[in-house]
Amino acid sequence: MFRDKRTLALMFIAPLFILSLMYFLFQSNTNTVADIGTNNVSSSLIKAIDNKHITIHKMSANASAKQTIRDKDYAGFIKKTNGKLIVTYQNADQNKMAIIKKSVQMALIKTQIKQLAAATKKSKAGLMKMQAQLQQIKKQLPSTISGRIPAPSTPKNMQKPSSLKLSQHYLYGKSNSSFFTTMLPVFLGFMVFFFVFLISGISLLNERNSRTLDRLLATPVKRSEIIYGYLTGYGAVAIIQTAIIVLFCIYVLGIEILGNIAIVLLICFALAMVALSMGLFVSTFAASEFQMVQFIPIVVIHKFSSQV
Repeated sequence: MFRDKRTLALMFIAPLFILSLMYFLFQSNTNTVADIGTNNVSSSLIKAIDNKHITIHKMSANASAKQTIRDKDYAGFIKKTNGKLIVTYQNADQNKMAIIKKSVQMALIKTQIKQLAAATKKSKAGLMKMQAQLQQIKKQLPSTISGRIPAPSTPKNMQKPSSLKLSQHYLYGKSNSSFFTTMLPVFLGFMVFFFVFLISGISLLNERNSRTLDRLLATPVKRSEIIYGYLTGYGAVAIIQTAIIVLFCIYVLGIEILGNIAIVLLICFALAMVALSMGLFVSTFAASEFQMVQFIPIVVIHKFSSQV
């Protein structure tokens, strides 16, 4: 075993490489910046929302929230209409959605506190003015009458700060979308590629080791016909397997498909055929099933990282 460099690399280097790759993929990025569009939002509220993790873009009055998010790839869109603050989230990145939610909620709290402080200050000024007027009236009245005038009390109907009603909508997914929901499309393509690659490569390797290919080559059958035969046979099985995986993710795991399901199936079928071709190609360099597994970090892992 110690003379097999590929085995040593798979045992000692591959785990470190995969862990390092996962670390850079899934580590929390503190420099995440979310782009949001605004429409008919007051400058004070925009100032309260704005921070180092938010980039605000003012849009025209007739801008559509969903169309703007799709065209400009914004993480959210904020619109104020009829005393209601409508926030539309792209919901493609959970970190950006959380940043927008927190920023909007904190901005609403700050705005309400400022309005409450202004209303309190205004009421206090009015009360002090009323007290001064009453003092002047007391001085002008006789002492017997002035003693009967009660002291001014705090007005019960003090002006309350106007609060905006928050309405939240999601372009992709729902409010309870989790990290797994976001990553499920990535895992879907990865699973299709991984299993088709591994099964097709090991199956052809077993047939070569059992001398089945040697007996086929002894017949008048051409090499190209053998390759096309394997592609056709394994391709049909790969298509059935891909269809089962896709339908399971959609109808059992509840992945949301906004487009055409046929396009999703077509892309997965093409990915499965690529994995089938790669499996047949790589199996020619392997002498055993274990050596076939050794090609996984080279052929399969980077597919997962590229989709993320």
